Amino acid sequence: MERRKTRTVHIGNRKYSDRPLRYLGHNHPILVQSMTNTNTRDARSTFQQVKELVEHGCEMVRITVPDELAARGFGEVRRRMAEEYPDVPLIADIHFDYRMALRAIEEGADKIRINPGNIGGLDKLREIVSAAKEYGVAIRVGVNGGSLESDLVEKYGATPRAAVESALRYTGWLEDMEFANIVVSIKFSDVKRTIEANRMFAEMTDYPIHLGITEAGTEFTATVASSVGLGYLLLNGIGDTIRVSIAGSPLPEVRVAREILQVTGARLFHPIITVCPTCGRTEIDLLRIAEEVEERVSRMNLPPIHIAVMGCVVNGPGEAREADVGLAGGRGSGVIFRKGKVVRANVPEDQLVDALFEEIEKLIDSEKEEVSD
Repeated sequence: MERRKTRTVHIGNRKYSDRPLRYLGHNHPILVQSMTNTNTRDARSTFQQVKELVEHGCEMVRITVPDELAARGFGEVRRRMAEEYPDVPLIADIHFDYRMALRAIEEGADKIRINPGNIGGLDKLREIVSAAKEYGVAIRVGVNGGSLESDLVEKYGATPRAAVESALRYTGWLEDMEFANIVVSIKFSDVKRTIEANRMFAEMTDYPIHLGITEAGTEFTATVASSVGLGYLLLNGIGDTIRVSIAGSPLPEVRVAREILQVTGARLFHPIITVCPTCGRTEIDLLRIAEEVEERVSRMNLPPIHIAVMGCVVNGPGEAREADVGLAGGRGSGVIFRKGKVVRANVPEDQLVDALFEEIEKLIDSEKEEVSD
């Protein structure tokens, strides 16, 4: 997979640091982000949710700023973040009232998300751009299929072409104002139009792209839709930051986004765990063993090695020969293998997981020794 080449966008605010907190674009990691669903006026609960998101692996957090009280709450959260998580950017989500964009920038927003078409005209957009230039803040142009301009819908319908034209119109305005620190998102509530629009836009520009399926649904539905749509785009080298939209708590958004990046190979966060689907040959409690392996891995800071948990001694090692290390079960016992070769045999079932992790430690130690030599 060859990553699409884009310009580099700086995420930060000079009020808190002269250096960008993060970079978006080609050769920089595809960042995971999410959005709070608390009342921003309640800075305490909003900060608590931001903290939980960050501790779950979120790398940028978006917060809505609808009014002056929310702007003050945003500022309080930003100050606390500067103390506890100084490298995690906060994004202000702005709609309709351009003054809230100005206030959010003053309060330390590292990036703002706007729809230039509902911000009140070019004069007000110029004020936002002026403030963003002064503070070094990035702007995300957010285009949603459900809120396209009427003239474009009349001309093209609510289609990917209309969404791309909308994004080009908005980015053109910003470029005319000599502002180029721009990220773009084009989202529909369905996968096919989201894919088509982003592919079209990616071929026409070098702007970093924020990926997402808007209004994707509850956790199961949103996970499937986002995995298909965003996974396809990532596998085609498109995407520089990702947000999975799930109704309810935002915490699952982070896990799903990270797993989408992991399985597409766009980023590796943790070990890859392969588990066979079980069949009539399975004679151990494979599900329990696999869950215990996953749970232990989640508590450890392991490199992205490949671990296999297989249910059949006959075929397991061969089927998972590309794994760095793994186990395969038989009747009440099993084997531990590395790179497809058995290294420990006749391990009792209740000792398999411990034996697996002993071999994982040996593998990591041996790799460290090779590097030091």
